[in-house]
Amino acid sequence: MRHEEAKIRLLETAEELFYARGVHAVGMDAIRTHSGVSLKRLYQCFPSKEALVEAYLLRRDERWRGRLADYVTSHAETSEDAIPAVFDWLHTWFCEPGFRGCAFVNSFGELGPTAPGVAAAVRLHKELVHAYLLGLTGAVAVKNPEELADQLLSLVDGATVIAAISGEPAAALPSKAAAVTLLTAQLQPV
Repeated sequence: MRHEEAKIRLLETAEELFYARGVHAVGMDAIRTHSGVSLKRLYQCFPSKEALVEAYLLRRDERWRGRLADYVTSHAETSEDAIPAVFDWLHTWFCEPGFRGCAFVNSFGELGPTAPGVAAAVRLHKELVHAYLLGLTGAVAVKNPEELADQLLSLVDGATVIAAISGEPAAALPSKAAAVTLLTAQLQPV
């Protein structure tokens, strides 16, 4: 098996198993077995479990943000519609079979600062989501786009944690209502 093919299989397996079961619950042997990649090739691709977790998170970040952006683009007719659309997408995501919350919060909760590469990947994800939200708030005539983006990120993360813990996808709806209230309060007269 070629290096790139093995790497893709390992990342797909890591995403499936780490997200479903948790990082600590899944050993490298389980990754090897489920991916069909030899142990030697696994360690050639990822010299440590932390390196694999970091790569899994970076890959998941790109895919997660892409899905969010695609949804918002296709469902928002105006710049003002984009912010509530974020929470509509969250609701859709929360309804998916196997939803287990935020992979980044989950991984940080398991590994925290003891895994600097993982912590950096988690921080990067949150920074990139914030930047995306700042792009949305900057496209609307609001008083303070940065402050609104900060507030929206808190609502996104809060809704995700509540949905994961409660098992209720509707956790996105109060956050959407709060986002609309915050947006309305910040809109500047045209």
